[in-house]
Amino acid sequence: MSRESLIFAISGTVFGLIVGWLIGSQRPVQSPPAAAAQAAPAPAQAASGATRAFDQSRAEALATQASSEPANAAVRAQLGNVYFDADRFDEAIRWYQESLGLNPRDPNVSTDLGIAYYYTNQADRALEQFAHSLSVDPVHTKTLLNQGIVLAFAKQDLDGAARSWERVVELAPASPEGQAASRALEGLRSAHPAAGGGTGG
Repeated sequence: MSRESLIFAISGTVFGLIVGWLIGSQRPVQSPPAAAAQAAPAPAQAASGATRAFDQSRAEALATQASSEPANAAVRAQLGNVYFDADRFDEAIRWYQESLGLNPRDPNVSTDLGIAYYYTNQADRALEQFAHSLSVDPVHTKTLLNQGIVLAFAKQDLDGAARSWERVVELAPASPEGQAASRALEGLRSAHPAAGGGTGG
């Protein structure tokens, strides 16, 4: 999947700069951290970090399949991915919601929906969606990683973010998620040493 975007979009250096700005200004984030998102693109996206062009023909083919297969959750998730990858988040949300309506216990689609909520400035809905993902799979590291991003950037809950990332490192330290969480913790504590009490997982 290519919806790892929130998490793998953060580099330690950029994260530290942005968190430092948040702490210094005490201003809420009104929109997703685009600068961070462009700094280190998701691994499944182009190395340049540029938004993928919308694949109209694939979207039409998937929409036709979805229409003819009303019980197919997977095709709706794929359609959501096509829109997500083109930064068309409102349309991605629609298809992820349809997919989850058919298969509500898919933590990957649920978390993708949460990320799409975040990118449409719906941080509370994103966190609620992540909570649903974790109710299905309490050790879903992608969800925990994204939860930390939203807590840090949208809610300025640095202690909560640190707890989420510490859990990722505890569960899967060598995974891409674990490595990203470790970098995020380093950046966070560099900018604000007291965050999370400075304790490890």
